[in-house]
Amino acid sequence: MGLQLYLDLLSQPCRAVYIFAKKNGIPFELRTVDLLKGQHYSDDFAQVNPLRKVPALKDGDFTLAESVAILLYLTRKYETPDHWYPQDLQARARVDEYLAWQHTALRTSCTRTMWQKMLFPVFLGQRVPPETLASTLAELDRCLQLLEDKFLKDQDFLSGPHISVADLVAITELMHPVSAGCDIFKNRPKLAAWRKRVEAAVGEDLFQEAHAVIMKAKDLPPADTAMKERLKPLAQLLLQ
Repeated sequence: MGLQLYLDLLSQPCRAVYIFAKKNGIPFELRTVDLLKGQHYSDDFAQVNPLRKVPALKDGDFTLAESVAILLYLTRKYETPDHWYPQDLQARARVDEYLAWQHTALRTSCTRTMWQKMLFPVFLGQRVPPETLASTLAELDRCLQLLEDKFLKDQDFLSGPHISVADLVAITELMHPVSAGCDIFKNRPKLAAWRKRVEAAVGEDLFQEAHAVIMKAKDLPPADTAMKERLKPLAQLLLQ
């Protein structure tokens, strides 16, 4: 049995793994796990990932959870070009630094922005207090400034002159608020230029393919009662 990737392209880490595998010609079987239908809570999926989260990887009898771990596993197993996860000690450390920071910073603010600005009112039919959304957008703006000042600086990419897995993780995060109608690149020419470089390095067709689901999320039909109940714990978390 070959490599299997359990993904839902509604999820930003899943998009990063998908783009990386496709761009590097890594053969895999896509096993779609519909998050909004709660398929990640099924007993069958728990056999692959007891954490009940996507992405997940199955390579023969070996299973692996967590997007960063999966990305790094793929770089090593398939010996992908060095720029994705450089051998140079300090260049690799820069990639690691970003990957360690983004979990509780950019990812959190991007996820909250998309849910509060789009999925709560459109999908769940739930009003978001204006002060809550304002606070979330302020935090997103702070994280974007840090992304520019601390990580991108005056470089072409986050870790230097070439694209790395850090850039994939970052751009897929940023497309969450973009899908909700936030023009986060409008007054950030440095970040906008970086986005164009990332898209060019990945390939425009692949980039659009990976983001087709999230860019259509605004057209999701309203959630039914059962789905609203299933999503209640997540909704409470994302409104804090």
